Amino acid sequence: MPTISPKVAPQPILVVGSLASAQDGSYQTLISELTTRGQDVEKQLLDRITDNATILPASHFSAIYLHLSPSDFQALSTTLPAFLTTMAAALAPMGTLNASFPLNDYVSTLSAELGRLNFNIQSSSSSSLIAQKLAASGAAVSLRSRRAPLTAEQKAAKKAALWAVSPSQATTIDADALLTPSDRVRPTPTCAPATDANGAVRRKKACKGCTCGLAEFEAEEAANASVVVLDTTADHEGGTVREMSKDDREKLREAALNAGKATSSCGSCFLGDAFRCAGCPYLGLPAFQPGQKVEIDLGMDDI
Repeated sequence: MPTISPKVAPQPILVVGSLASAQDGSYQTLISELTTRGQDVEKQLLDRITDNATILPASHFSAIYLHLSPSDFQALSTTLPAFLTTMAAALAPMGTLNASFPLNDYVSTLSAELGRLNFNIQSSSSSSLIAQKLAASGAAVSLRSRRAPLTAEQKAAKKAALWAVSPSQATTIDADALLTPSDRVRPTPTCAPATDANGAVRRKKACKGCTCGLAEFEAEEAANASVVVLDTTADHEGGTVREMSKDDREKLREAALNAGKATSSCGSCFLGDAFRCAGCPYLGLPAFQPGQKVEIDLGMDDI
């Protein structure tokens, strides 16, 4: 049973007109004649094509009709090659280009440009021109390489060269030799570090939310720091200076935390001599816990 091939729709026809051809009605008349023949007609104005306001599909139309006035051809004098190139690209192979309207002296110019674009001039007169776009002929041509094929040894050497880290005869460069004497001089800091009143360099304190470890270092340093208690008789003969024990440091720390809860005339008696006023009755006694009963020897010489 023979197979029936699907029916292929005919390619449309393009009619290119202008304002001049539309005003006298000849543009509409040509469109009506082509439509009555059952042709699929597409319409475009000349200025939309020359201004690139519309893009024509490539090899889409079976025929193109140029219905222009002599003034339109005169306006195309500088852009005629580009315009005809656009028309040739939109025309399918073996399609025809029909130029109608009084062409006067532009027939020879159109024929020369269309011949350059691989068109065959079928007929031409003072009022019309018909040219057919020839199908481009092409053939496959094999190009022979001028380079001789590589041998197995050459392929192996080429592959090994790709993985070579450096050429065998490459010389190494001493990086220290590139340094000048000025490069070896220690740079002078642009700003001096912070110092205290005695001129000693002051160490930076840990900032809030420290993540560099300085806060932990300061906490460990504070926990291991020694507290020195000075006896009131240290300035006299037989005075002593002793280091406070760890238990005494903890008691003193707790006393400092509870300083706000203590009740006394000055509120700081239990903290030690450093926090007591000149007339404090506890002057000279070690620090004690808040609420602890303290006995004072009235026979002491310094009271």
